[in-house]
Amino acid sequence: MFTKILLPTDFSECSAGAAEAARLLAEKFGSLVVLLHVLDEPATLDPMSRGEVPLETLRSRMEEFARENMSAFVARHFSGFRDFDTMLATGIPYREIIGKAREVAADLIVIGTHGRTGVEHVIFGSTAEKVVRMAPCPVLSVRRGGKQFVHP
Repeated sequence: MFTKILLPTDFSECSAGAAEAARLLAEKFGSLVVLLHVLDEPATLDPMSRGEVPLETLRSRMEEFARENMSAFVARHFSGFRDFDTMLATGIPYREIIGKAREVAADLIVIGTHGRTGVEHVIFGSTAEKVVRMAPCPVLSVRRGGKQFVHP
């Protein structure tokens, strides 16, 4: 049913829950899991957030950080599981997730959500919510502190 599962990750606890669900589904259906981390482009463009650090240096540091964290995330959540690929992208997270879902022909996106509400939701928005609304395939959102995902 699901040959390719896209798993966007920001390496948070929310992503850990989504990784668990994606792995269980992949094991059940024999799916390939494509892990994606998006380097947030607007953060690199804002001179206030980067200070005196040159843009290329900041991008290089962000990519190095992402590669290190991706390796650690894979080791923690996909040890012993062979059917996965990793990808890094730069841009606006929800747009990159949707674009990569199309690019890899994902049958399902499994995404963690921070479950923000109220003012925090208004200020930060929700990447997961935007992905659910615009994705080219079904989306499973896994909320932090939600119910444990149990293999059917």
